[in-house]
Amino acid sequence: MRFEERLRDRDAWSIGDGCSAARVLDLLSTKTVFLVIRECFYGTTRFDDFVSRTGTSAPAVSRALKQLKAAGIVAPVAYRDPGSRAREEYRLTAAGEDLLPVFLSLMRWGDKYLQDGRPPLTFVESGTGRPVRVNVTADPAPEMTSDDIEIRLNPAWRRE
Repeated sequence: MRFEERLRDRDAWSIGDGCSAARVLDLLSTKTVFLVIRECFYGTTRFDDFVSRTGTSAPAVSRALKQLKAAGIVAPVAYRDPGSRAREEYRLTAAGEDLLPVFLSLMRWGDKYLQDGRPPLTFVESGTGRPVRVNVTADPAPEMTSDDIEIRLNPAWRRE
């Protein structure tokens, strides 16, 4: 990435606490917070299930859910099992759902660099089975046709 001309002198300006990346890291500041988000994407909604599936303590999960609720990432939904008191489930909000590319990008990076090519899970499109990827694109992402692609011979290739 390159800065526009007026921002190239990095010592002449600062965004301080206004950095969006720093704010996201503050929000996702613990492993438990991220694991709770992962579990939300995997369909987990109930507190006891978050505790068992994240492998963390109930107090840590409680803190993570409170932090995510305060940030508008999850919302509580009341439920009542027969013969039990009313309780709350936690579901992702629209802001939480918007974390999907972040989640998938981190998973993809981990799959590539930390799993020796053998990730435990893969993500595919329902119905087609095509692998799901996250890419950086310009907005709006232009569509490409075969006429937009040039095929070149790799100069390093040698016929055997």
